Amino acid sequence: MRRIVGPELPLILWILSVYVKLSTGAQRCDEVLASPLPYSAFTSSSVLAADFGAGYAKLNRRVGNGGWSPLDSDRYQWLQVDLRARKQITAIATQGRYSSSDWTKHYRLLYSDTGSNWKPYRQDSNIWTFSGNWNSEQAVRHELQHPFVAQYVRFIPLDWSEEGRIGLRVELYGCAYWADVISFDGQGVISYRFRQKKMKILKDVISLKFKTSKGDGILLHGEGQQGDYITLELQRAKLLLQINLGSNQYGSIQGHTSVSSGSLLDDDHWHSVLIERYRRSVNFTLDQQAQSFRTNGEFDHLDLDYEITFGGMPVSAKPSSGGRENYIGCMEAIHYNGDNITNLARRRKVDTSSFHNLTFSCTESHTLPAFFNSTSSLQLPGRTDADTVSVRLQFRTWNPTGLLFFTPLMPGGVEVSLVEGKVTVHIYVTLGKNKRVDISSGSGLNDGQWHSVHFLALESIAMLTINGDEMSTVRAALPIQIRTGGDYFFGGYFPRTDLSPSQRSFQGCMQLIHVDDQLVDLQSVEQGMLGSFENVSLDMCAIIDRCVPNHCEHGGKCSQTGDTFKCTCEGTGYSGATCHNSVYEQSCEEYKHLGRSSDNYWIDPDGSGPLEPFRVTCNVMEDKVWTTIVNELPAQSSVAAGSRAEDKTVLTLNYSMSAEQVNAVTSSAEFCEQHVAYMCYKSHLLNSPDGSPSTWWVGRGNEKHFYWGGSGPGVQKCACGIERNCTDPRYYCNCDADLRQWKEDAGMLMYKDHLPVIQVVVGDVHRSGSEARLTVGPLRCQGDRHFWNAASFNTPASYLHFPTFQAETSADISFYFKTSSSHGVFLENLGNPDFIRLELKSATVVSFSFDVGNGPVELTVRSSTPLNDDQWHRVEAEWNIKEAVLRLDKVHREVRSAPPQGHTHMQLFSQLFVGASGGQKGFLGCIRSLKVNGVTLDLEGRAKVTPGVKPGCSGHCSSYGMHCQNEGKCIEKYNGYSCDCSLTAFDGPFCNDDVGGYFESGTLVRYDLMSESSSSPAVKEGIFGVLTAVGNLTREELSFSFSTSHTPAVLIYISSKTQDYLAVVLRHNGTLQIRYNLGGLRESFTINLNHRSMANGQPHNVNISRQDRLIQLQVDHYSTVSYTLPEASDTEFNLVKTIFLGKVFETGQIDPVLIERYNTPGFVGCLSRVQFNRIAPLKAALRTGVPSTASIQGVLVESNCGASPLTVPPMSAVFDPWHTDSDGAQFPFNEERVSRDGVKRDSAIIGGIIAVVIFIILCTLVFLVRHMFHHKGSYHTNEAKGAESADCADAAIIVNDPAFTETIDESKKEWFI
Repeated sequence: MRRIVGPELPLILWILSVYVKLSTGAQRCDEVLASPLPYSAFTSSSVLAADFGAGYAKLNRRVGNGGWSPLDSDRYQWLQVDLRARKQITAIATQGRYSSSDWTKHYRLLYSDTGSNWKPYRQDSNIWTFSGNWNSEQAVRHELQHPFVAQYVRFIPLDWSEEGRIGLRVELYGCAYWADVISFDGQGVISYRFRQKKMKILKDVISLKFKTSKGDGILLHGEGQQGDYITLELQRAKLLLQINLGSNQYGSIQGHTSVSSGSLLDDDHWHSVLIERYRRSVNFTLDQQAQSFRTNGEFDHLDLDYEITFGGMPVSAKPSSGGRENYIGCMEAIHYNGDNITNLARRRKVDTSSFHNLTFSCTESHTLPAFFNSTSSLQLPGRTDADTVSVRLQFRTWNPTGLLFFTPLMPGGVEVSLVEGKVTVHIYVTLGKNKRVDISSGSGLNDGQWHSVHFLALESIAMLTINGDEMSTVRAALPIQIRTGGDYFFGGYFPRTDLSPSQRSFQGCMQLIHVDDQLVDLQSVEQGMLGSFENVSLDMCAIIDRCVPNHCEHGGKCSQTGDTFKCTCEGTGYSGATCHNSVYEQSCEEYKHLGRSSDNYWIDPDGSGPLEPFRVTCNVMEDKVWTTIVNELPAQSSVAAGSRAEDKTVLTLNYSMSAEQVNAVTSSAEFCEQHVAYMCYKSHLLNSPDGSPSTWWVGRGNEKHFYWGGSGPGVQKCACGIERNCTDPRYYCNCDADLRQWKEDAGMLMYKDHLPVIQVVVGDVHRSGSEARLTVGPLRCQGDRHFWNAASFNTPASYLHFPTFQAETSADISFYFKTSSSHGVFLENLGNPDFIRLELKSATVVSFSFDVGNGPVELTVRSSTPLNDDQWHRVEAEWNIKEAVLRLDKVHREVRSAPPQGHTHMQLFSQLFVGASGGQKGFLGCIRSLKVNGVTLDLEGRAKVTPGVKPGCSGHCSSYGMHCQNEGKCIEKYNGYSCDCSLTAFDGPFCNDDVGGYFESGTLVRYDLMSESSSSPAVKEGIFGVLTAVGNLTREELSFSFSTSHTPAVLIYISSKTQDYLAVVLRHNGTLQIRYNLGGLRESFTINLNHRSMANGQPHNVNISRQDRLIQLQVDHYSTVSYTLPEASDTEFNLVKTIFLGKVFETGQIDPVLIERYNTPGFVGCLSRVQFNRIAPLKAALRTGVPSTASIQGVLVESNCGASPLTVPPMSAVFDPWHTDSDGAQFPFNEERVSRDGVKRDSAIIGGIIAVVIFIILCTLVFLVRHMFHHKGSYHTNEAKGAESADCADAAIIVNDPAFTETIDESKKEWFI
């Protein structure tokens, strides 16, 4: 080996170092580009003085006066750098003018290949504003998010030093750029011939750049004889990629796939395209905006014949492919599957024979646009005192209204405006009488496309032509001959005069402006040689399509103006500024915890994710919630045999939703089941025990399964085989016995990862005499693992970590929390400088803070009640490019709009920390159902392996207990709660379902609280426990509902071991009577509601409560009225024994009035929600599966007809005789009207001698009775006749003397005049 010595070694090392530098620079593309340029490469709008020239504006240079400063410091100034050739620019830097008070604080960047038709640098869908300098020395560098290629670069100062003026030194960083360029004239096409006549292509990589001012044209096309094709073309200035990998001749497989990208691509600027395909997967990238999709159909190869062409259709194209325009413009860097097509064209290695003149340069466009905003105005001169107005121009805009131009007349004026998307002309004439002529044409002209307008007023005729369509020109007669004023105002007219136009401004672009048939030279306007302008950007069109890419999610419709865009979300199932949030809950479980009952609901399992909402049936039960998804297969569907014996019959089940939607339900459910039944007549099912299955089913993931309902995976058996009760014990299915009689194998499929059933393949119906019928029931799932996925954070340093939060341009976070602490960080994810954080700031404040690069933003919502109440609270936070939203408990909300310009992409790098971040302000409490962008994070799974954090969280009743109604008891569960209705008269998941029954004549319900032989309770406290009902009661509550048309009737009778009782009866006239006897009185204490018949077939509610002597009564919706038992009455309801409903059938002494007047024939109608203290006798009688002492005699049919809604509207308070405030009417009985002896008196209306006589007689009788008999049901042995059947002494007298009873009854009547 030869040794390297002497001067050779340093030379080699120098070459290596240069190579490394060049390689590094090539890889980084970070060379200094501006500083090496000569002074003449720098130009500007103006200079303050010679030594402030543009050539001195080089970074860190101190020559001249240390930088560039213009003559005037305003927004019309610019500094331009000519790089002498096209370069790729990757970074920029600025400084202020050396050792001065002059610097630029904010600026924009324009670039161009030709020094005209400038393009503004854009980022995050906006014309980007760069932050500059805050002193004269420090350089500020920006790495470009989107590097660009250009020869000319302009800096446009927007804001500068308050102490000085605009001062600037600049630098550009990047590297050399070179590419072969080809100009297409609409005739020539490059034909790239394949090496083989037919190509079967599995993988494609195609890239190119194009530049055009035409909105339509084919960029590339290839096709095959079998119908495959690939086409890339411009349509209305959008790029359309169409691929077909093959369709079959029957049309059942359609392979056509079409995807569009971009907008306003006819801007005469370079755009880059990259198409990457592998089989059916395609990445389509335009200007670094990538789309990924899969082609339709089932084929993977692209079959092309002969060639692929660039710039248009080949001569050999099929006739069906014709009718489309070839491309006019430039292309460069065309690469097809590794071949450089532009280089091959330069070397004549491809067919370019269709070109008349093939050129490898791009012709400069001479069309110079002007960009207008809402404050812009362009004034141009025209002929004065002429009889003709002729103006032509092209415009493009998104705004439906705007001023195109206005010119004053002598006298009057002409206004040409855009109104609701059509061009409207108003011609004002103010000579003598004011006259106005209006004409309009076109529609939908605010679509962002270029449109031409030609207005001509000649002598006495005005004409308006849109888009050069002479056939649709609109004409109108003018009242007089017009005379021009000489000035034309384009895009804005702001002086306030009598002739001011209706539209004041225009937002968009104009080009090819002709005044008096002369093309206006906008360069002369820019140089101040022609007309004048204000806030007009000449030589550029900066219009932006804010709807491409479409930020409206989930099918939201995007509309826009020059400033902003708007999303219309109607009919999508989503809401918000970008249609990001689902308006539906994510599961039936969530609907239950909103207090909803069983019904059909829309659910959206992935929230803001791509899955569309769908409708399911939610069955809300006491302890669980079922989600039901039905299929379209009728029950017992007959299975038809195939045309050939070996053919199997395939029954496909169609559900009311997609497979992805069904899988979303089963994935989140705790348990799923689906009933299947196979009825057979000489038809095998599974061919058990050893045969190959004749029938199988296909489930999730298109997997075949060879087990049947009632069995499980891996077991080729039916339910009878598992239970060992098949018809023939030699087989594991009833149908496998192959009997000539109908048999059935049925059961539940319960392995949820296999469900739902999507196909059943039946194989044994082709034999003679074989028949089968198939039933596949609905898919039923219960539970929601996502909704109850929770973790408990026990220390301030406890946290869980998850992968980095992917925010990009929109994101949402939602969760439930409960805590007793007043502060803590819920979650946090950091970037540089981006971050996102949700925090409990105080006992009443929740904070959502973030930064996307525009500075920190904080939203707070304040609750009116403390949040550290150890109850569940819901937090929802959303961020998108339009706004940020924070919601608390679906009540409190704050919205913050995004800045009109700024960063819109959030870039985070750390993990997502939940519960704390670095132990700072850690959260103490529980977090549940944490969803990020619609995906539930597995808090429980992560908590199981994380110290300081426990899976799950208890205490749900504190938040959801209010849903348990009618005194139902909330029962805690690990993953939720349930309502215990056992001590109520109601059923249902929320104890709000009425339990009632229809009583036929003679029907009664008996509920024994005590046995006949003892004073002990008949039942122990249990599901219908007696609680406080047994014993000597000083208080009781009775409530029920009823409806009937029959009288009289005993509604409820509650007896005791003594003669104490409580009865509610309907009298013959349909009025209600409540009878109390607690002893101490010679007759029962009665309350009569005399003034409305309650036997009207309508439901009525009755609530009676007593505390000692105070009785409170409420009927229906009327106010509660109080009554007081007489002093002589006892206050204890002793030894309560039995509750009777509908009729009394009791041994011993019973109130004879009750028996004789009201007990026969018995109650006929409906009773519902009957409850005495904590006893529900009617519910106990109807729930036969629960042990109780309730019994039924006669026919009782369960029904809630006694609690149905009222069908007759309630009376107004003015006419209602039960309303205590009604004029001329009072409640029939109140405590002032109860005398000490318990007999009601009318002290106000009857008056006179009759009242006095009745009062004296009754007082005398009561006095005698009280001295003749003992209290509490004991009486003297000198009994009146009939006393043996009476309950007490008072009853004995009443039974013995009917006239006395009548007297008492009459005395109780109310009289109204």
